[in-house]
Amino acid sequence: MEKKMEIATFAGGCFWCMVKPFDEQPGIMKVISGYTGGTVENPTYEQVCSGTTGHVEAVQITYDPLVFPYEKLLDLFWVQIDPTDSGGQFYDRGQSYQAAIFYQDEHQREIAEKSKEMLQESGRFSKPIVTPILPAKVFYPAETYHQQYYKKNKTHYESYHVGSGRAAFIENHWGAHK
Repeated sequence: MEKKMEIATFAGGCFWCMVKPFDEQPGIMKVISGYTGGTVENPTYEQVCSGTTGHVEAVQITYDPLVFPYEKLLDLFWVQIDPTDSGGQFYDRGQSYQAAIFYQDEHQREIAEKSKEMLQESGRFSKPIVTPILPAKVFYPAETYHQQYYKKNKTHYESYHVGSGRAAFIENHWGAHK
C-alpha cells in the first residue's frame, strides 16, 4: 500500500528559521523554503523583500499524516512564531515576514481554526492571536541558496536565530515545550 503524502504551508517570518524545526521529524519527507500568498509569478527573494509582491516567506512541508498528523505540525508551528504580532516576526518586519497558516483543504482549515482557538484560550499570550488562516495559493520555491540554509550556513543561521530574538522568545514562552 502506497503512503499518501500531504502538504502543509506555513509562514513564520524568515523561512530559514522555519525549516529546521520541521526538518528530519519522523514522517516529514521534505521542507522547502519559498514564497506564497501574493500575485507575482515566480518572484525572486529581492522582489518579495521589497514588499510589492504580496508574498510572504513560507515553508511547504510534505508529510505523512499517519506518522506526523497536521495537528502536530500546527503545534510545532505555533511554538516557532509570535502569534500576536501582525507586523512581521521578531527582527524581520513588514508584510513579507508576516506569519500565516495556508490551508490546503477544508479539513486543514477546520483543524487550524480549532488549534488557533485553543492557543488563544490557553492564556499563554496576553494579547490576541492574530495569525491569519488563509486558503493556500501557488507556492514558489525560493532560490537554491535559501534551501536547507541552517545546514549549509550553520554559524550564520545560529547567530541569526539568536540575534533576531526568535530563540529568546521561544524559550520565554515555551521553555522546555519547544
